[in-house]
Amino acid sequence: QVRLVESGGGLVQAGGSLRLSCAASGVTLSFNIMSWYRQAPGKQRELVATVSSGGSTNYADSVKGRFTISRDNAKNTATLQMNGLKPEDTAAYYCYAVRLGGVRVWGQGTQVTVSS
Repeated sequence: QVRLVESGGGLVQAGGSLRLSCAASGVTLSFNIMSWYRQAPGKQRELVATVSSGGSTNYADSVKGRFTISRDNAKNTATLQMNGLKPEDTAAYYCYAVRLGGVRVWGQGTQVTVSS
């Protein structure tokens, strides 16, 4: 059973920081792409950041310069370092991993709430 488990969410004040972790289990090979999405109430799920197996990253315009995605291929984990958090960042954050031609899996989500 392939699973992604997110952790690290919580309640922070605007301007604060959080680090989200995504741990993959039940796999022996690295995913091509590991991603973080977020979904706020009443809004569609949106892509926040991606990191490839080679370390290439992409970010949504709204988080550029504030969030950093990284991965540890040996540990099958991905992290999202979130700095300078804004109330607009409040959402459930989901890890999503893809192995091209193979497994695609979502995590269960972790809540991030930023108060003003």
